[in-house]
Amino acid sequence: MSIKTIFVKTSITALAALGGAAVFAQGTPINAAAFDALVAQGPVASADVIAASPWATKIKQAGTLRLGGTQTSNLFSLLNEKDGKIRGFDAGLAQLITRYILGDGSKFQFTQVTSSTREQVLINNQVDMVLATYSITPARAEKISFAGPYYASQAGVLVKSSNKTIQSYNDLGGKKVATQAGSTGPAILAQHAPKATVQEFQTHQEALDGLRQGRVDAYVTDHTLLLNALSMGTGDARLAGAPFGAQDPYGIGLPKGSDGVAFVNAFLKKLEADGTWAKLWTISIGQRTGSTDVPKPPAIP
Repeated sequence: MSIKTIFVKTSITALAALGGAAVFAQGTPINAAAFDALVAQGPVASADVIAASPWATKIKQAGTLRLGGTQTSNLFSLLNEKDGKIRGFDAGLAQLITRYILGDGSKFQFTQVTSSTREQVLINNQVDMVLATYSITPARAEKISFAGPYYASQAGVLVKSSNKTIQSYNDLGGKKVATQAGSTGPAILAQHAPKATVQEFQTHQEALDGLRQGRVDAYVTDHTLLLNALSMGTGDARLAGAPFGAQDPYGIGLPKGSDGVAFVNAFLKKLEADGTWAKLWTISIGQRTGSTDVPKPPAIP
């Protein structure tokens, strides 16, 4: 569930009708050259801007941004094992922030996080920020601070292509449904499919495996993560119905009370204003899901 419900209509508008388009776009790799060029052309903060933020100053002095993220999300943050680089929408934002502070988008130290560990790595001061399709919720905001939102999604239902009985979340009653532990999935299912038998998995991949192996009938999580699965899949799964539930804003996790919130929000507004956000969306998501309709990013407080 989102911390706010009033948002400019965002990427869900463009992505909601992409069930078929996503299937046709299966296996479409990111344009690595265009992605790398976009990061390399990102803005660099002046010394005065850095000095005005203790959070950014600490990173500048360290010479490295400690990043919590993922490297298995096809559209948002995927490791290319051939060149060792992580690319995607979230990865692009992380590298652009790194460049903004340090002048070089590659100067980050990566820590793998899951839905269950994102708050803890911030609380333990293991990372400076977490950028990992991280939904803003009141419970999480009690433990950490969020910059953004920089993106918004809703929930979606993924089923096997051969499954004809589940056509939307309305058909989940009495079915075994996977979701991720520590995500917003359990609460969404409790509200919209209270008669479903929910099985929580620790990772996105484990939930996908549970579906493909027939241990569950459906998988409910963020619609954009399901587009990820389709974009790198083999045609054995499909989206069941349109996205549903409240708008789910993605934020950038920062230490509780950090002045980095204001710094990162100003940075995000800069990217939206100069067109970088739209270019990153097109390279990371649009070109790979068959969409040419660039969404308007959510309003940043």
